[in-house]
Amino acid sequence: MKGMEIEKTNRMNALFEFYAALLTDKQMNYIELYYADDYSLAEIAEEFGVSRQAVYDNIKRTEKILEDYEMKLHMYSDYIVRSQIFDQILERYPEDTFLQKQVEILTSIDNRE
Repeated sequence: MKGMEIEKTNRMNALFEFYAALLTDKQMNYIELYYADDYSLAEIAEEFGVSRQAVYDNIKRTEKILEDYEMKLHMYSDYIVRSQIFDQILERYPEDTFLQKQVEILTSIDNRE
């Protein structure tokens, strides 16, 4: 897998984590199989008894939907910024147990299912 593809896969997996609940079951299945489980278009098509083209079209549409959600809601980019700020706080104030605890609480909110 080339660098750009890995980057795209990581991004799609991340967006999927944030917005999966807003997708249809079919969209969720296809994206998860394709990006998280590394299935080929042909394998997904076979699994669901549809054409490879149908799977391809659905995945392309869903990628756009995920990007649209991110553009409007920016949950993923906000998460990245928060993570960086938390890391900086933890590095800067390693002795401050109050701050450490607060960051831990905020981080657990971000990472809960």
